[in-house]
Amino acid sequence: MGGGGHTPVMLVETLETLSPRDGATYVDSTLGSGGYSQGLLEAAECRVCAIDRDPVAIERGAELLARYPGRLTLIQGRFSEMEQLLAPHGIREVDGIAFDLGICSMQLDDVSRGFSFRFDAALDMRMGSGGLSAENVINSASQEKLADLIYDYGEERRARAIARAIVAAREEAPITRTGQLADIVRGVVRRGGGIDPATRTFQALRIYVNDELSELDRGLAASERLLKPGGRLAVVSFHSLEDRRVKTFLNIRAGALPRPSRHMPETVAIKSPQPSFKQFGRRVRKPGTAERKNNLRARSARLRGAERTNAPVWKGVGAS
Repeated sequence: MGGGGHTPVMLVETLETLSPRDGATYVDSTLGSGGYSQGLLEAAECRVCAIDRDPVAIERGAELLARYPGRLTLIQGRFSEMEQLLAPHGIREVDGIAFDLGICSMQLDDVSRGFSFRFDAALDMRMGSGGLSAENVINSASQEKLADLIYDYGEERRARAIARAIVAAREEAPITRTGQLADIVRGVVRRGGGIDPATRTFQALRIYVNDELSELDRGLAASERLLKPGGRLAVVSFHSLEDRRVKTFLNIRAGALPRPSRHMPETVAIKSPQPSFKQFGRRVRKPGTAERKNNLRARSARLRGAERTNAPVWKGVGAS
């Protein structure tokens, strides 16, 4: 766990951001292969509550439970619901929260999950066990809906052409395999640079099926409510859609709101709440050269961190 082919991205920088200390309580909101949880537990005599919506990740966490008895708690569920998930364990506030967004290597490498176009498998892509699968979406959504989600969540410029090709193909036979979908996209998109033409479409479907961006919004808002004054937040993201949301959330909560026009009447101007977070610098942190070279997943990684102030939780303006 935490090894076995999976290297946690920006672990050193994440631990620097969280600054783990003895006696403190931390949340690893995305257990995955356990790298962040293990890093926290090794760095200090602290307690870690690790959450994951994937039951397979929780099952595989048994090795860590045995290694750190009494200090690690594994909880299956969505990190957007972390307050409700932690409450039965007597936890109402924490000293730090880590997010490692997106999909982990363990899920990509499990052929049966249908996340990757590298393997021909059932078209699933669900991180949990409920809800619509990617197969359901591909075979039932309208052409317009498919085009919108591929464009919005995959930032794919050929989204409309891909959607037309998908609809034409499913009229002949249902699209049930990752290989089928990848071949359809490759028949429409020509892209160099070593990036598979199907990459953005698969990303879009995964994000849509798992409601990842709304989950992130709710998870960030939950972290604001759970962190003690002085508690720390560390978020590692892997594409612009995620990073943009994290950046916006922290900028707003740190008080970096657009200033109202000086011509606006005072009665119209909105008074912002006191900043609930203090950012660790406005610049995003990126992996070092050695990590980018040795870990392909690290190449697109971005880390943003902040410290909770003693201001009340935001309500109304900019609140999620």
